[in-house]
Amino acid sequence: MNSQPLRIVHCLRSPIGGTIRHIHDLAKAQAAAGHEVGLVCDSSTGSAFDLAILDKLRPHLALGVTRFAMRRHLTIQDIAAAARLYGSVRALAPDVLHGHGAKGGAYVRLIGSLLRGRKQRPVRVYSPHGGSLHYDPNRCEGRIYHAIERLQNRFTDGLLFVADYEKAAYESKIGALRVPSRVVYNGLLSEDFEPVAQQANAADFVYVGMLRQLKGTDLFIDAIYDLTLQTGRKISAVIAGEGPQRAEFEARAAQLGLADCITFTGALPARRAFAMGRCVVVPSRAEAMPYVVLEAIGAGMPIVATRVGGIPEIFGVHADRLVDSGSSSRLASAMRAVMASPERARAQTAEVRQSIMSTFTAARMGELVISFYHQLLGIPAVTGTEATSSLAQSASLLAGSSKQGS
Repeated sequence: MNSQPLRIVHCLRSPIGGTIRHIHDLAKAQAAAGHEVGLVCDSSTGSAFDLAILDKLRPHLALGVTRFAMRRHLTIQDIAAAARLYGSVRALAPDVLHGHGAKGGAYVRLIGSLLRGRKQRPVRVYSPHGGSLHYDPNRCEGRIYHAIERLQNRFTDGLLFVADYEKAAYESKIGALRVPSRVVYNGLLSEDFEPVAQQANAADFVYVGMLRQLKGTDLFIDAIYDLTLQTGRKISAVIAGEGPQRAEFEARAAQLGLADCITFTGALPARRAFAMGRCVVVPSRAEAMPYVVLEAIGAGMPIVATRVGGIPEIFGVHADRLVDSGSSSRLASAMRAVMASPERARAQTAEVRQSIMSTFTAARMGELVISFYHQLLGIPAVTGTEATSSLAQSASLLAGSSKQGS
């Protein structure tokens, strides 16, 4: 238990995908360590699968869940939303306001700054999670969002990045870091490192994630088509996920004659989806630190992934196995290599799995984030054997909480 419990409020726009998984694990770790945690998020987004994750988190949130409509882009409605958020957060009297993603970060820095006029001084922490950093700085939209980020930088107390790549992207696109920052990798729970057994009728390949062009769903479909032509046989695939372009991708599969080869399941728990395929494919055009890559490796799944974002940091010395992004033909070549030698692919995953087991853990993630909060608040750091004991206790509490299924 932490000797100086904090009141922490996390804020994000859309409770979906890897971001809600990140907040779920982080908030549970913080609650298990004795902190009071709350969450603010959009009320109009999230699949049934994502909302189930949110429901599992609720019992651990002593400060509750506040949901109201948040638009993705800047609109006049943001003024009313900010006013409502201000009232809710002010009543919670937080020590830490932690914004996730561009919109969550904007609200946290605005509300946190306004609260300082009310004799509250929460530290304002921002985690981009890719977000506005994915925009091209040479395009109009990118220039606008990056200018807004630079403006908000002066109202930020600390920056948390999920990858060295993300930190470098921030410095390149937004500017030099003028506040304390730290890179804290996403982490897995102990059960995420247990192997997944494939179903008897498992497909050749499985894609797990949001259905949008940024994630390369179209490249995966085209790679399946390329493999079908190259091998002269039916290549089976599962696409597990939801997203704004699902209908477009289903039409693309049908257009290529793959309607009976590719099964769209909707969003599923990652490990359940992994059991449906023999190899996980992550064809992303851009990423920060994708959970699906960590989860696939933890589960011992053969994996084909692109060289984007923080993925090379996961693979470490094995990063040469990654595929250049943006090409279905390069993706198909890597997928064909897995089909030709599945045991070799599984052995390669085992090598990477061994290397991430001590670095990419939820307990470590939770401890490092809390210690960063303490740094910003001027609370003395925990060192030596006390720090080791605290990390072990966090891991134990988090594991016990997870086994209770909540």
